[in-house]
Amino acid sequence: MLKLGRHTFADDRLLVMAIVNRTRDSFYDKGATYAEDAALDRVRQVVEQGAEIVDIGGVKAGPGEVVDLDEELRRTVGFVARVREELPDVVISVDTWRHEVGDAVCRAGADLLNDAWGGYDPQLIEVAARHDAAYVCTHTNGATPRQPPHRVSYADVVRAAIDDTVALANRALAAGVARESLLIDPAHDFEKTTWHSLEVTRRLDEMTATGWPVLVSLSNKDFVGETLDLPTDQRLTGTLAATAVSAWHGARVYRVHEVVETRQVLDMVSSIRGIRPPARTTRALA
Repeated sequence: MLKLGRHTFADDRLLVMAIVNRTRDSFYDKGATYAEDAALDRVRQVVEQGAEIVDIGGVKAGPGEVVDLDEELRRTVGFVARVREELPDVVISVDTWRHEVGDAVCRAGADLLNDAWGGYDPQLIEVAARHDAAYVCTHTNGATPRQPPHRVSYADVVRAAIDDTVALANRALAAGVARESLLIDPAHDFEKTTWHSLEVTRRLDEMTATGWPVLVSLSNKDFVGETLDLPTDQRLTGTLAATAVSAWHGARVYRVHEVVETRQVLDMVSSIRGIRPPARTTRALA
């Protein structure tokens, strides 16, 4: 069982986490959901499309405009409260590395803290434990938030991702976060070259074999763009190919921009694996 705040999911359920950026400079949507009403419309849309989780972020992951603590709080806390009031059945995740933001959004109704910078602020784990929230353990190789990778190297990137995320999960467990509320994320593109992200995808079964549920954030990322030599707005097909491979290897949660297409890929892979029955089966049976 996977427990995300007040919500629980069976172990064979593959979950879609839709990205909702309260930022002006997102690499993909270019600020389309910065305004609160536009962001709420996006939440309504992705929930209608079948997303079980919405991941709300107030700071762009990479370099960009400076967003201090007060501004991140302004972008996230009240919005989380609005989503919680209108959509009580959706899992609310907040993408942050600051414990002050984590505490405030949990009090406003968030279920999951998506620590995109891998324990950079160690108090964020304590916040998750205090609020009985779920927590994502991300592999960033100790990188500083919002700094791009530069000439990064590993003896074995998959081994490093496993060791670091499992260690973080065990630290969270010791702090009081429930075992069923912890996920690990290899963090494609974060402190990784395209070669590293491709290898992590190819060997993702080694991460799922740890027994910790795995979250992947693949959507329209640079490793897809560099592999296929495509700009950001033409990376959907490559993203879906990586999604199918990750689903075959057993990843549980998929952080995405395109919900409908992702859900179809996940349903198809689940049916091929024999976990999900086809929606209908009339061919050659009449």
